[in-house]
Formats: sequence, structure tokens, C-alpha cells
Amino acid sequence: MSTRHILLGLLAAGPSHGYDLKRRHDERFPQARPLAYGQVYTTLQRLVRDGLAEVDGTDADGGPERTLYRSTDNGSHELTRWAAEIAPPAPFVTNEIFAKVVVSILSGGEPAAYLGAQRAAHMKRMRELTALKTAADTDLATVLSADYALNHLDADLRWMNTTAARLITLTAEVDAA
Repeated sequence: MSTRHILLGLLAAGPSHGYDLKRRHDERFPQARPLAYGQVYTTLQRLVRDGLAEVDGTDADGGPERTLYRSTDNGSHELTRWAAEIAPPAPFVTNEIFAKVVVSILSGGEPAAYLGAQRAAHMKRMRELTALKTAADTDLATVLSADYALNHLDADLRWMNTTAARLITLTAEVDAA
């Protein structure tokens, strides 16, 4: 996910302080990794440097002085371009689980036990996400984020089941190579 474009998107609603942008990011993208304040302010400085945002003033609101940022016309155009850009499917699939299965075979480990333990971890996370999305006070952004994660976890589980069923053949191929 492009932090600079997400911040430009949040600035599209109007001038904001870095603190407010961080808070709104964490609310709008509840299943994403929360942004660090340092990352927000560094990204804002780069947006200003690149002419995509500008300082819109400062205010204190009874507390420390805060800088307001707003998107520029160039920032709006960049955001529109990025939002319309098709995200290409990954050209290479890196799968840590698969790598650990192969390394386990190579090192004389227990790939079936590893797959079972990994499956249990996935199932636990799926239960957590299901509980989160079915809670009475859950907002739609959280539900959609949980659905996205659940679908990915489900795909991983299906892959693990297929791999477990083919483990004897995979072991023979890895050992033969």
C-alpha cells in the first residue's frame, strides 16, 4: 500500500494535521498496520517537497502548534492517476509457508507437523476475524478488511491441504534433486 497516496486521499477531504491523518488512516484501514507518526510526518514532508501537498497554515487549538497540510492540484491529479491504476498481479509468488515446507524436507524435519501447526494458526486468526466482523458495533470498513483477510487465509488453508496431500511426492522430488 502506498502511504503517500493514502495520505493524499485523506487530504482530499480538506486540510489536516499529521495527527488527524494518522488517526483517520487507522480508522479507515482498520486491518492495516497502523501508521507511525514519524512515517506520517516524513511522508508529508516528501509530498510538500514533490509539490503534491503544501502547508496550509498552523494552529494551536489550545495545545501545541500544529501544521495544516492540504493537497495541491498536482497532488489531486497524482491521486486520480494512482487510484485508476490497475494493481498488477504479483509476477512472482513468494510463499514463506512453502519455503518452510521445502526447507523442512531438506533438513530432515517434519513438514506434515509444520503444516498442521500452521493450519492451526490460520484457523485461530480466522476465528478472530470472524468474531471481529460479526460484532454488533463493527463498521463496514472493518467488515470488508476482515473479509479480505479471511479470503486470503482460506486460500492459504486450501493450499496447505493440497500440499499435505502431495507431501510424499514433494518429498521424493526434493530428495531426488
